[in-house]
Amino acid sequence: MAETFRGRRVLNGQYWSGDPYVKLLLDAMKHSGCAVNKERHFSCEDCNGNVSGGFDASVSQIVLCQNNICNQAHMNRVVTHELIHAFDHCRAHVDWFTNVRHLACSEVRAANLSGDCSLLNEILRLHFGLKQHHQTCVRDRAIRSILAVRNISKEVAQKAVDEVFESCFNDHEPFGRIPHNKTYARYAHRDFQNRDRYYSNI
Repeated sequence: MAETFRGRRVLNGQYWSGDPYVKLLLDAMKHSGCAVNKERHFSCEDCNGNVSGGFDASVSQIVLCQNNICNQAHMNRVVTHELIHAFDHCRAHVDWFTNVRHLACSEVRAANLSGDCSLLNEILRLHFGLKQHHQTCVRDRAIRSILAVRNISKEVAQKAVDEVFESCFNDHEPFGRIPHNKTYARYAHRDFQNRDRYYSNI
């Protein structure tokens, strides 16, 4: 019963569409010609292992793992992470299935921009205090995500992440900045909404 209820919550957009990260990404998807429809582009399923979600590029659908999503904040973060993949799929010719560097780039961006590596989340994981900790977290989580979806060695995943890390870590679209918390995400959403106004005045 709990899983069914959780599934309804996951697929009911009102539970996550008000999150500032998600709001910006939904607007960016629409602006890029890839408007998201929750009935068409989201699927709620039970998943194996510890996977919380995924982006199925073959059908342009986000899978949310109802049995592994434990609370509202977690759900918002998973939706955000997978929407970044969907945004990358929309705006670029990503070769998800044969080019591990393409996958690595999107995983770096998702870890960097989704809040996965926020200070609060890292403290909750008991990971903190390292120099350049955010970069280390992004790198580690990108490698873990690649290994979760590709049958390759850790060394191959690390090499792919290393090769793309600098350029993809510094690609902040559509946020324009690293949104370290919801306040930053709200500012980024405001700037995104105003960007066409700025360009029209040039």
